[in-house]
Amino acid sequence: MIKRRTLPYVFGGLGMAIAASLAVPGFGLLAADHLDPPGRTDPSVDTTPDRAADIADVFTWHTDTSVVIAMTFSGPQSPTLPANYDRDVVYAIDISNELPATSTDIPIRIRFGSGGENKWGVKVNGLPGVTGSLIGPVETNLTKNGVKVYAGLRDDPFFFDLQGFKETRSTGTLKFDNTRNFFNGLNDTVIVIEIPKDRLDKGVPLNISGSTYRFNGGAA
Repeated sequence: MIKRRTLPYVFGGLGMAIAASLAVPGFGLLAADHLDPPGRTDPSVDTTPDRAADIADVFTWHTDTSVVIAMTFSGPQSPTLPANYDRDVVYAIDISNELPATSTDIPIRIRFGSGGENKWGVKVNGLPGVTGSLIGPVETNLTKNGVKVYAGLRDDPFFFDLQGFKETRSTGTLKFDNTRNFFNGLNDTVIVIEIPKDRLDKGVPLNISGSTYRFNGGAA
């Protein structure tokens, strides 16, 4: 079970895709992969959910000079809880920037691990234009060979009226209220990567997807 879904769309002069699971009618993206698959990550189904491997969303956007990819996971959770850094989970961001779009041309792999004085750190491999691994502490802006990485706790950026969704499903009448945001004030752990645009843009749409793998436990 791999949390990997892609849908290409054109964004300015650079095509992209993002991974997720809730289709938004009339708009070319997918988002909100929380608690999926339920058998592994939903506490209402599994009393010991694998939160560290549970992708929330994969967001991506670009500026004039760079492409930014943000994978959120292990949420939504109370702001009183710490970030989730599990050394036994591999976080994968796969980029296709050549045809066919289903190929993985740039496989980026992220892992967490204990560092000096039992502090957690992050290690990123496969970054385009980066020699070797990018390694450093979490909750820190890391830079190497022009690529920037941040890993740590952040407010969940997804906006959704969960109450309205449930009422709409039960009544058959639209009940959404844009003043209600279920995710407001809740946190995710996030990995953010900023890559110079010219290292990715080959004149075809980018396809960007995210997945997680647990050692000895397969894909979540």
